[in-house]
Amino acid sequence: EKLMTTGKAQLKFIISMLIFGSIGLFVKAINIPSSVIVLMRAIIGSLFLAIVFVVRKQPLNRKAVLNNLPILGLSGLVLGTNWAFLFEAYRYTTVSAATLLYYSAPVVVFLLSFVVFKEPMAWSKIAGIAAAVIGMIIVNGVGLGGSNPRLGLICGVISALLYAALMLLNKFIKNLSGLESTLAQLIIAAFVMMLYVLLRKENIWSFESGLEIFLLIAVGILHTGIGCYLYFSSMQELSGQTIAVLSYIDPVSALFFSAMFLSERLSAMQMLGALLILGGTAFSQLYKQNSARNKC
Repeated sequence: EKLMTTGKAQLKFIISMLIFGSIGLFVKAINIPSSVIVLMRAIIGSLFLAIVFVVRKQPLNRKAVLNNLPILGLSGLVLGTNWAFLFEAYRYTTVSAATLLYYSAPVVVFLLSFVVFKEPMAWSKIAGIAAAVIGMIIVNGVGLGGSNPRLGLICGVISALLYAALMLLNKFIKNLSGLESTLAQLIIAAFVMMLYVLLRKENIWSFESGLEIFLLIAVGILHTGIGCYLYFSSMQELSGQTIAVLSYIDPVSALFFSAMFLSERLSAMQMLGALLILGGTAFSQLYKQNSARNKC
């Protein structure tokens, strides 16, 4: 029975990774400002997760939400801004390049954890970081492609830094499940982006076709609501090592989808760079966990 539960959890987690990996295809086809896409994603996603709480009759830990409000507010702001820069990176460079830039975030987390949390810098982390940095140099040196590669590179790097900041901020959230903190962060991100869109006087309804409306709803329901629900509901049944391994389905599937549907082909050198980025990050995570498990 436990094996069946674990297998079901793994399937849910894999599906969530494939969902997250396909978001670049959808965003690339929506020709409206990234801030508006983020706003609608946050609104639709938070509504979907709120319905999940109601249907499951799962009470929200309001006291814990209030206790964590300052950090939730900051992380909600970072979440919205992070998505905005990522979507801009998709717009100005290729989905594959933006994805590789975005997934260099764990490297930043390792470095900041050494400074902020005084975590020891093991040789495995140093080796993983070095491989990922070399991979980034190779990918960027060969050329990113897209309508404005330089601006895409800047947006991708900023999105990675914000993603790293979000990972670190979530370490400070106490007594809230991942689903609860995500719902709170989405609501806050929606408010922040609403203010930004109003101040910028963006036209929220500037859709060119019905397909764009459909894709935007899909990003909110599928890539945010369903994706986050599958992700967090499966994590409780999986070990940290399994989660770390399966998490790489997201960037790898993004590279596969962009090659299949957008005809974005990585050169041999870029493939080498991609392997160094993803492999280096994976090694620095998995070697640590294997070492810890062997000591038990």
